[in-house]
Amino acid sequence: MGEALVLGGGGVGGIAWMTGVLAGLAEAGRDVTGADLLVGTSAGSTVAAQVGSGLELEELYARQVDPARQAAEIMAEMDLEKFAAEIGAAMESAASMTELRRAVGRVALDARTVSEAERRAVIESRLPSHGWPERALKIVAVDAESGEPRVFDRASGVPLVDAVAASCAVPGVWPPVTIGGRRYVDGGVRSVANADLAAGADRVLVLVPLGATEPFPSERPLERSVAELREGGAEVVVVAPDEASAAAIGDNALDPATRRPAAEAGRAQGRALTLPWTRG
Repeated sequence: MGEALVLGGGGVGGIAWMTGVLAGLAEAGRDVTGADLLVGTSAGSTVAAQVGSGLELEELYARQVDPARQAAEIMAEMDLEKFAAEIGAAMESAASMTELRRAVGRVALDARTVSEAERRAVIESRLPSHGWPERALKIVAVDAESGEPRVFDRASGVPLVDAVAASCAVPGVWPPVTIGGRRYVDGGVRSVANADLAAGADRVLVLVPLGATEPFPSERPLERSVAELREGGAEVVVVAPDEASAAAIGDNALDPATRRPAAEAGRAQGRALTLPWTRG
């Protein structure tokens, strides 16, 4: 199938960092944005849709570092201790991964957040194009009630903005997204990057802004997915933030103030990266 670009979750700081890494790679002569397949989870769904829009990479980078071009984000704080306690309680009674995802979905459905309309407006402002690209793009979300994953693509009949909003619906922070009468939450509830969806590609680049650790227990953890891709004959490179990038993203990746420092650190990291299937 050629190349796949897999983009994981990581908040607005992660969006900026991934954009910076891609810009740095391109600057060094290793542009990977023409990949045959894009797989996006949470923050990665935003970047995948942006890359698929056809807008020049330098313009996408400018939209992260130039305040005049930045999307109008909503500041969010996440009470990690409270959330961990709620998820921990849910895990005690969950007999399967599906039940665990349903429990996370209940937390999301019960949370007090901004309205769906307010959140959708943010996603709209992020995306240069609201139409699905011609090339393959997979966006992952999870049904909040059933706990079943859903992979949206051009054939799904779902607007791109809604698919991205669903994939970015961090439980307890942003509202679950209504699509076809169902409510959907963040694709990271299934896996941090859902890299298994790149099966069949010959070369796979995975960017994970928050590292390879899964935010929730998963039957498709990144480590296992990467091993299976390699067993299938794919060359796989996984890139997590280096020390400077991690510091730039900081402790709250949902803070819009992280965008410029994360993008700049990501660009520096991208310039220094080497990929086995490219020159430069």
